[in-house]
Amino acid sequence: MNRIDTLFKEWQDLQPIIKEEYRQRLEQKFMLEFNYNSNHIEGNTLTYGQTEMLLLFGKSVGEANMKDLEEMKASNVGLKMVQAAAQDKEQPLSEYFIKCLHQTLLREDYKEYRKQADGTYTSYDIHAGQYKTRPNTVITVTGERFEYASPEETPALMKDLIEWYKREEAKGGMTPIELASLFHYRYIRIHPFEDGNGRISRLIVNYILCRHGYPMIVVKTTDKNNYLTSLNRCDVIVGPIPSDGAHAELSQITPFVEYMKKCLERALTISIKGAKGESIEEADDWRKSLKLKYRNQMNKPEVTEEDKERILSNDFPELLKHIDNELSEFYSLFSSEYWVHKEGRSFIFFGIEHNESEIPVSVDINITFKQFFYRISVTYNDENSQESKIYENEYSYSKEITIQDKTDIINAIGNRLNQFIEKYKC
Repeated sequence: MNRIDTLFKEWQDLQPIIKEEYRQRLEQKFMLEFNYNSNHIEGNTLTYGQTEMLLLFGKSVGEANMKDLEEMKASNVGLKMVQAAAQDKEQPLSEYFIKCLHQTLLREDYKEYRKQADGTYTSYDIHAGQYKTRPNTVITVTGERFEYASPEETPALMKDLIEWYKREEAKGGMTPIELASLFHYRYIRIHPFEDGNGRISRLIVNYILCRHGYPMIVVKTTDKNNYLTSLNRCDVIVGPIPSDGAHAELSQITPFVEYMKKCLERALTISIKGAKGESIEEADDWRKSLKLKYRNQMNKPEVTEEDKERILSNDFPELLKHIDNELSEFYSLFSSEYWVHKEGRSFIFFGIEHNESEIPVSVDINITFKQFFYRISVTYNDENSQESKIYENEYSYSKEITIQDKTDIINAIGNRLNQFIEKYKC
């Protein structure tokens, strides 16, 4: 028994006893992992945290491109389609299903604009759910043009691909990961659509695996270079002719099969841990956790000496002046009031005469500088020297203190002073 066979048997043995909460946790993890990574490989800019908030809670957080948001939601619908179709053992894979999947991912036709060598731009239509109507090629890292199947060849090659897959699945001569890997490679060498081919190929890989009882695999965006390199190594073996690639043999794509087996081993290992109720955190989960928790503090400009100088000489004094102006009409209600200013910190002291003595309180308005934001906090110190924070907020260095922020600070101070006055003047 090889490593995958051993893990798969353990995974199967756990199926009857796995708790529903563990199953749901695994499904959620792979759903997020697959959608984030598969789309990120193709250029989607959503972070893992944004993906999680969007797919789990339907919320958009931070600055996000609308196209990327819609693309991610469509990807999740496509994944659900694949999982549902994989469970229907009576319904074989078809060109119609693949076209429907493509229609779901792209949602609608749109124009693509490309810059040409002479600096001018050309545009062409991307068709959702339809095979390509123009050649699609790529330029390799060595500067060579790599051709995929022509639009004229594509329908016949796709028909051959589906018929071949159905025959091979029925024969059972290949393991599911071998069958999935070879389908992926042959499909990519055809490149039947004008866009979305990579995402479709990874979805069909999981269709095949789910159909045979395996967990989904994820090609990590951080491992993109190894993924593409393994495919390119196969291209060298198979040769540049598209029809040869569309009919490649298993023996010709060993580098890619070995890569995909590693992905499957990882998926099985995580699934077994999850089925047992063990931690399914991975080595790089700390990165996702930090990005999710502190997304509001990331991708913001770092503090510079110019920022500090601007805030301390302009923004902060303006805030203090506004507070003074708003409170000044009530100063006559106190027996004393005065300001004390220090760099980045100011105090307002108030006193009220009561029983032949003066009762003091103070308000501390403080600014502190952090790497990606600065914080303004307001602390009220009562007559018993008890401190209580009445306002705190964080500000990006690229944004100014708003009128609403100033109003909130004034209201926080005013409410406390009102309580103080009513206690000792009434």
